Amino acid sequence: MVLDKLGNSLRATLEKVAKSVFVDDKLVNELAKDIQRALLQADVNVKLVLKLSEEIKTRALKEKTPAGITKKEHLINIVYEELVKFLGEKEGKIEIKESTKIMLVGLFGSGKTTQAAKLAKYYQKHGHYVALVQTDTYRPAAFEQLKQLAAKLNIPVFGDKDEKDAVKIYKKFEKKLEKFDLVIVDTAGRDALSDELIEELDQINRAVNPTETLLVLSADIGQAAEKQAQAFHDTCGVTGIIVTKLDGTAKGGGALIACSITDAKVKFIGVGEKVEDLEKFKPENFVGRLLGMGDLEALLEKARDAISEEKAEDLGKRFLKGEFNLVDLYEQMEAMKKMGPLNKIVDMIPGFSSLKMPKDALQVQEKMLKKWRFAMDSMTKQELENPDIISAARVKRIAKGAGIEVSEVRSLLKQYKQAKKMSKMLKGGDPQKLMKKLQKGGPQIKFK
Repeated sequence: MVLDKLGNSLRATLEKVAKSVFVDDKLVNELAKDIQRALLQADVNVKLVLKLSEEIKTRALKEKTPAGITKKEHLINIVYEELVKFLGEKEGKIEIKESTKIMLVGLFGSGKTTQAAKLAKYYQKHGHYVALVQTDTYRPAAFEQLKQLAAKLNIPVFGDKDEKDAVKIYKKFEKKLEKFDLVIVDTAGRDALSDELIEELDQINRAVNPTETLLVLSADIGQAAEKQAQAFHDTCGVTGIIVTKLDGTAKGGGALIACSITDAKVKFIGVGEKVEDLEKFKPENFVGRLLGMGDLEALLEKARDAISEEKAEDLGKRFLKGEFNLVDLYEQMEAMKKMGPLNKIVDMIPGFSSLKMPKDALQVQEKMLKKWRFAMDSMTKQELENPDIISAARVKRIAKGAGIEVSEVRSLLKQYKQAKKMSKMLKGGDPQKLMKKLQKGGPQIKFK
């Protein structure tokens, strides 16, 4: 999970609130101290942490609890709202119009080239005609790296590995780039923002005249992100920030907050190594995930990428009618596989964190899904459509054909029966009412 330690600390703090008997000064002070500790461990600026905790304390002790919710729920909502405000409150939107140009800048090691491909994939997925331009003449392999990443996405890359002038590279392809509605330009980096890099960025900036200039920052630089953001902003007018490597560092809180207090908002976050591991940064959704409230919007977007709306609607109707077989279960499993690793998906499910499922259990479950798919591939059409006919002898045959244990086939059948039971419980239900029920209560959180 992104900022795993921070999320665990904050959820433990809210759980303490949920289990308390009274909401009094002592509880509020303990809550403020726990939040301070969690944020400081995530490398967030001390002054900002103290300011946030004071805001939470002031609101918790002075605000009247709204009708319809308890004092504990109101206190949790205050924490949620203040953390959202802390991270920039509003999302930084990028509007793609005709001939939009995005230029990526940053230092060595921040992952600019990889982010260029991720960004191209993101906008391609949203229906845009995208091209990539490599102007990094400082790093010899930059052009080849971008070409390899883009080849898998079927996105054209323009560049010239023999040319040493970044502006000439861009000018060479300028006419060809006019037919694309989005052009993403990758630029050179250095170990530090030197005079040489400033001069080069200034020249390429004037040549490209970008609609958006995004600074790519690695999360592991922590609070130093603020100085970097300001320095690049002064050089080429940064309009937004991509924070990378948020899945692999405990210090990412410092980078996120440091950026949020500059004029340039964080617009995307890198949450993994794969080309699809790029998410729009929405403070409300991000905080919801940190606090264990889930992120239904991100979950539904991943689901839409994994399964067509028609198939999802058909599967939903069958499920609610109680018509559910192993073919349906197989389709669900295939969709889950496309959505990404289980440990990332579960973070988006509201309330799931309260189950405290260990990471190794999720890894075991992921391996089990793979074996279940083998088992289904070993079944006949009749067995998939009517699993109730699968006898002990058939179980042995399926296990042998799939190269797995008999117990693993039985485990699949048990999972099917549980899903079938749930579909019968929901039989005749209204999907929209069920979704509203799930979402009811906004950011409030319940702990067992």
